[in-house]
Amino acid sequence: MIGPGTLDSFGNILSGLSKRLGLESRMLELCLQRRWRDIVGEPTASHTWPAQIRFKKLYLIVRNSVWLQQLTFLKPTLLTKLQAESGTGSVTDIAFRVGEIPGEAEASPAGLTTDLGSTQSEKSWAELVSHTTMIQDPSIRERLREVISKYPAHLPPRPAKGLSQAP
Repeated sequence: MIGPGTLDSFGNILSGLSKRLGLESRMLELCLQRRWRDIVGEPTASHTWPAQIRFKKLYLIVRNSVWLQQLTFLKPTLLTKLQAESGTGSVTDIAFRVGEIPGEAEASPAGLTTDLGSTQSEKSWAELVSHTTMIQDPSIRERLREVISKYPAHLPPRPAKGLSQAP
């Protein structure tokens, strides 16, 4: 518990917020996608793509079955690199699947930014902007807006309260 007069860092606040909203794995996904070439090296990065993290398992898209076979032998090394990058408990396993690797334009951080105003209603966009205007770093502010704006889209619709489900 934080006592009176003590300040909490912005990183701690963001970490707590992402935990409460269940966004930790999504933020780790974005971080891995942005830094993938630096983490695994050019040869591996050009034939793989970190698609998603679910239940501490990284789902890695591999260009073809030859690379899939090679990466099964390199799995312990990849896990060590990922855990060094993201923390020991955040990724505990890797699942490989053959698929199409996103193009450079899609995989770049600029390609990850979407036109958030077009996917949100005006009211929710205005509320999102009002909650994030105090963040001074423009790249952090935009990334946080992107993550927050995608969060409600993944939630299942809530059933109406008080209405009978019977026909």
